[in-house]
Amino acid sequence: MIVTTGEQPLVSVITPVYNTSAYLAECVESVMSQTYANWEHVIVDNCSTDGSLDMARAYEASDQRVRVVAADVFVGVAESANRALREMSPDAKYCKVLHADDWLFPECLERMVELADRNPSVGIVSAYRLEETMVTLDGIPYSISVLPGRDVARAMLLGRPYPYVFGSPSSLLIRGDLVRKRDPFYNVDNLFQHDQEACYEVLRESDFGFVHQVLTFTRRPETAGTAYWSRVGAQLPGQIDLLLKFGPLYLENADYQRRLAVLLAHYGLRLLKHLPRLEHADYRAYQQRVARPLVDRIDWTDVGAGIRLQLLRMRERRSLRPGQG
Repeated sequence: MIVTTGEQPLVSVITPVYNTSAYLAECVESVMSQTYANWEHVIVDNCSTDGSLDMARAYEASDQRVRVVAADVFVGVAESANRALREMSPDAKYCKVLHADDWLFPECLERMVELADRNPSVGIVSAYRLEETMVTLDGIPYSISVLPGRDVARAMLLGRPYPYVFGSPSSLLIRGDLVRKRDPFYNVDNLFQHDQEACYEVLRESDFGFVHQVLTFTRRPETAGTAYWSRVGAQLPGQIDLLLKFGPLYLENADYQRRLAVLLAHYGLRLLKHLPRLEHADYRAYQQRVARPLVDRIDWTDVGAGIRLQLLRMRERRSLRPGQG
């Protein structure tokens, strides 16, 4: 059943597009199939060469809520997303980024807006997602639908007590005013974590909402940036980068120091384990590019303090084991 607009706030669904004609129809039609009616779908093409623009224009002609913008200059992924976000309607209360190779379940907008409207302090809404064939972003207790933004940011930086809940931009609904006040919304210098970085920034002044329902689908094609992320081993440098940026804002000093020491130890061990991969040009080039800037930003007195704190924690945990006195 389609919910009529009535007093529904406008949702801008924003889709940056570059050569995704194989998936674009599924993406656009998932928006057109929403049970929530008051949306606009803004499709911003980044100089595609595979017919994506023509396909988008056909949908624009069939539904006045679909609007297509054709860019004249090709730009990188983060800047393409920023350019698309600038096309969001000034009347939109909420923004829903949707990657062109992803799609939404029919109740996505209805359920996410419902939660956000009930809780005006919420700036970001997430939900379970279907990631290829696996349901992910689970782990928040079913009884909890709203969390303080600071608690979620702390959990993401420390890896506890909640699991990773941000997902990709396709997984999130964000309050429109929080998007507009950050221009650019995504940090174009942050190649892989620009979307997570934006979440940490938004949570500085808002809370986090979660719908316990599978509402989005995320595709993982081999050509996607996440495949490259995995191939070059960007996860740990990415975590360290975000910790250096946001740890001092969200964490107590001792937690920050200990977490920094732990992540650096994991990163060093990972490099040793994968020494043969340095023969691969993309892996070697990435590690060389990120290692020096990370080292230059680290206060090694924090690392030393973190090592001591972690050793104390390990000793305390061993002393508490049954039968060890």
